[in-house]
Amino acid sequence: MKALVTGAAGFIGSNLVEALVECGDTVVGFDNLSTGRMENLKSVEGKPNFKFQKGDIRDSASLDQACRGVEVIFHEAAIPSVPRSVENPRESFDVNAVGTLNILLAAKTAGARRVLFASSSSVYGNSDVLPVHENVAPRPISPYGASKLAAEGLGHSFSTSFGVTFLALRYFNVFGPRQDPKSQYAAVVPKFLTGLLTGGKPVIFGDGLQTRDFTYVGNIVAANLLAAARPDIQTGSYNIAAGDPHSVRELLEVLCDLTGRPYDPGFSPRRPSDILHSQADVSAARRVLGFQPVIDFREGLRLTVKSADLQRVAVR
Repeated sequence: MKALVTGAAGFIGSNLVEALVECGDTVVGFDNLSTGRMENLKSVEGKPNFKFQKGDIRDSASLDQACRGVEVIFHEAAIPSVPRSVENPRESFDVNAVGTLNILLAAKTAGARRVLFASSSSVYGNSDVLPVHENVAPRPISPYGASKLAAEGLGHSFSTSFGVTFLALRYFNVFGPRQDPKSQYAAVVPKFLTGLLTGGKPVIFGDGLQTRDFTYVGNIVAANLLAAARPDIQTGSYNIAAGDPHSVRELLEVLCDLTGRPYDPGFSPRRPSDILHSQADVSAARRVLGFQPVIDFREGLRLTVKSADLQRVAVR
């Protein structure tokens, strides 16, 4: 299989590229390096079945070039931050929705058979139904969630109009190695972990009782490989998660236990557009994709801490 991975130098994209290259697939990595880093692709550097192309998904000509001969597109490129989308809604929509339109047009031109889109649990908003399943009406409360939902709508319409199979994989709170802790919009796991390893004081927004379906990146990669490989899958949206929610306080407690640091958080007011509770029903992904999360919450955090410790040793 020849595949294109957008956002290839980012957190999820680089983990996916690594898995595809190890499987023997021919992979084109596409990234504008605005937040992604070439360091994330060190494991595939020089491999004969990997090629990197710097480009932006808002540049149609660059995308058309990257898509030539591609069978499957793994579309991971995005501006993934809810707080950033609140500060700059236009930027989030331009990259996440209009950028996805460009991907779909390029897929149509190239004759790609399938587009796998990195969607988000944010499309559901504060759902009254938990665990949330795919038949629950989406009600995003952030511009980020709205941009992802708009992109899903575009993908499903292209499937009907042009025959490109489109799968929206709705990720829930992904964490793991290579997740950037330095951005002011960094996700909670790398922020907490970096604070603990550098002697800082982790800060909890709100009371910390909000729950998330934290999902290790290896489970996300496995779901993508399954969705690409199964020839009979039809267009649709699927929750990809562990299906096992934990509070933010519990997250910090486990990280403190794994790093040997004391539990002593600071607290700040709850951020706008943060949902209160999130849990996925993954039965559709199990039934249709054959998906089964195999790395649980604590083991995923252990692997993440181990990776962070190794990186610190390398820096020294």
